[in-house]
Amino acid sequence: MRCLTNSGNITTDVDSLRSEIRDKSVRVIDVRRESDYKQDHISSAVNLPLAHLLSDDSPERVLKIFNSLGIDDETRVVVYDDTFGALASRVAWTLEYLGHSDVTLLETTYSNWKSLGLENDSQSPEIQSKEHSMNLQSDILATSDYLESAKDRDDVILIDNRERLNFLEQHIPGAISLPYRTLATTDKILRSKEDMRRLLENRGISGNSEIITYCGSVGTLSGLAYYALKSADLPNAKLYVRSFKEWKNLEKPTEKQEDASYWDLSAE
Repeated sequence: MRCLTNSGNITTDVDSLRSEIRDKSVRVIDVRRESDYKQDHISSAVNLPLAHLLSDDSPERVLKIFNSLGIDDETRVVVYDDTFGALASRVAWTLEYLGHSDVTLLETTYSNWKSLGLENDSQSPEIQSKEHSMNLQSDILATSDYLESAKDRDDVILIDNRERLNFLEQHIPGAISLPYRTLATTDKILRSKEDMRRLLENRGISGNSEIITYCGSVGTLSGLAYYALKSADLPNAKLYVRSFKEWKNLEKPTEKQEDASYWDLSAE
């Protein structure tokens, strides 16, 4: 299984990003809405609102978008948002799916970056378009057909990252509940590696299993979980991008959890 470069890091810490921005050795992507970006953003960041990406996320169009942002195969990329890392994760995963290996998530949100008094401005940088190759990584994508055939295998774990109550009401048969809110700390989008491993092991998620994540509709919450798994050295992860919305629209089987206990209703 292919791993991220940058020593396998999933997130980039604040000090490292500041240094890379000074060295002009990184392309920083802000995935917030254009109006928020224009108000202020991390210095030198370019804007790619997630809604713009998702309006047509065919590989051919996405490749053109990343080319226009000045990203080629060798460009180091760091992505951030102000939504606990979920939107940034979906963009980072899309880059990875195209075959880009050197992409990480900023370890914190933009609000936290600002609260620390770190460099931000309202200037849009000049961008020189580049050419990125397309080398689709099908091993990190799960389609509905793939999931239907894989979910009953002993070596596959299916994770539902929606709110716990949504899971209890209806979920894909065999899924384990891992609410996205459990993945973060107060100031970081992901727990530490040791803490994340403990959380996952408590849910029976460990070992060499293939792990498929899904959420409500477009793969944002489950995108964060995808990177949470990799941060805990569980690299054999796939994202069911179209998630539960597509599954239901296709009228595939679902199940409801009866007689929920107190734990079932809690975040932890």
